[in-house]
Amino acid sequence: MTPIQKLTSLGQSLWYDNIQRKLLENGELKAMIERGDIRGVTSNPTIFQNAIAKTNDYDAALIPLAWSGWDAEKIFWQLAIEDIQEACDLFRPLYDETKGGDGYVSLEVSPYLANETDATAKQAKELWERVNRPNLMVKIPATKAGIPAIRQTIAAGINVNVTLIFSLERYAEVMDAYLSGLEDRVAANEPINMIASVASFFVSRVDTEVDPRLPKDSALLGKAAIANAKLAYHAFEETFTSARFATIKARFSARVQRPLWASTGTKNPAYSDTIYVDSLIGPDTVNTVPPATLDAFRDHGNAAVTITRGLDESKSQLAELESAGVSMNQVTDELEEEGVKSFADAFKVLLDVVDERRKSAVSSINPLADSVAKRLSTLEADSVAARVWSHDPTLWADDEAGQTEVKIRLGLAAFH
Repeated sequence: MTPIQKLTSLGQSLWYDNIQRKLLENGELKAMIERGDIRGVTSNPTIFQNAIAKTNDYDAALIPLAWSGWDAEKIFWQLAIEDIQEACDLFRPLYDETKGGDGYVSLEVSPYLANETDATAKQAKELWERVNRPNLMVKIPATKAGIPAIRQTIAAGINVNVTLIFSLERYAEVMDAYLSGLEDRVAANEPINMIASVASFFVSRVDTEVDPRLPKDSALLGKAAIANAKLAYHAFEETFTSARFATIKARFSARVQRPLWASTGTKNPAYSDTIYVDSLIGPDTVNTVPPATLDAFRDHGNAAVTITRGLDESKSQLAELESAGVSMNQVTDELEEEGVKSFADAFKVLLDVVDERRKSAVSSINPLADSVAKRLSTLEADSVAARVWSHDPTLWADDEAGQTEVKIRLGLAAFH
């Protein structure tokens, strides 16, 4: 039995923290699913920045949208949704086989909305409807404004991946928002048996933030992240064995909100390249791994139930950190703020690159076609896009005198 097969048998699912069009087009993602290497996919603004801004994989799909007058953000969402839809379709057999236990693909709301409750809930609903796949998870950050948006989104019957969780206190709020959303839905006489959610608790970034605050010979180096996660799992067990959850589970077949260990790539070369997988294995959990970590665990990972080991030691380690002057509340507050900013910065860079390529695509058309493209931008974008994506290779526009028609052959065979 391989390390991944054993890990799966122990109740943990490996999800792939990566998506890009090349993986979809060359069959690599499908092969990974068929081998059993991964049971889901997560994405975020940084992943899409790397996929779109640092490759030319999307240029062919971007050009017709640019010619149709779409702005950069609208182009991005179209490209992202196409990827997510295709990934969802690849995972659909696994989703069906596990009756919604696995096979999910996550798409995050705009990081610009991290502090806006209503706008977050509104976009979550829009993304859910546009992707139109039952195995989509909409990612919502666990900011103060995000918590009520999570409740609203769950109540609307939408699967949610709650992201950017660093502190135990915020994690408790996340679990309460999930349960409250289910209870709201039950009160509205709506089903909850197929609603799924994960709570993405970030790991390695905690060590990255804590270690520099400790003496170089401290025995606590590299301990904070795993200790924090183990206490989070303990909180998960307490919440989802409570009478509150037992009631809606028994009567309405509610599902647990699985903890998902995120940020599990090893950032400190002094630590094992599989430390944030090996140390956090247990039932009803997910670990979303970047490519290098997946390869490392496949090669030499150690699969055993470890998440419940050393709970008392973990508590002691966090207490020792406080005694050493390291405030975990301060650390996790800073990490949440930095996480939101990091995703927003990545999103801005991504949109800037898309906009540059959009402008290049438009300016590359000959002067007459450029004039027509500008004219087309005044049309209803959705109408134009519908014609483009229905494989109509011709767009028509009258010239200024209205005497002739200019035919622009988009050559969609080359672009789509």
